[in-house]
This record gives sequence, C-alpha cells and structure tokens, in this order.
Amino acid sequence: MVGVTISLQSSTADSSCRHCGAHVSDRFSRVFGDDDRVHRCSECDTYARLSRGSAAGVDVRIPDPETSPGRHGGEANA
Repeated sequence: MVGVTISLQSSTADSSCRHCGAHVSDRFSRVFGDDDRVHRCSECDTYARLSRGSAAGVDVRIPDPETSPGRHGGEANA
C-alpha cells in the first residue's frame, strides 16, 4: 500500500508589521499587504497612506507620520 501524506497548512501570512513589529491580522495582510507581507500598519502609518499602498511597500505622496510631525492624529512634538 502506498502512503498518502496530507499537508494542512495554516495561513502563510506574516503576522507582524515589517516596519514596527506590531501584530496584524491575516485579513489585513491579504487586503493591504504585498504577497501577505505588511510593510506598514495602522500602528505606524495613517489610513490615508495605507489605503494608497504603503502597507504593500508602495511609496505614496502623502507625508509619512514618522517624518512629518502632527500627521498621526496628534500634536507635533516640541
């Protein structure tokens, strides 16, 4: 009799942001990521940038909240 091996794989998505290390869901990775890899997430970037491709590693025109003070819902640090 020939042996049959069945492999049940769970999601192959990386469950953390490559930029800040925060946990991201498999769904976020599939929707916003690049081949299920997330380069930026909602912890380190704005939704406006994420929805234009920053999570997939695309360079977007909207200023980065890390380099442009006051761009992530808060006041600029003095």
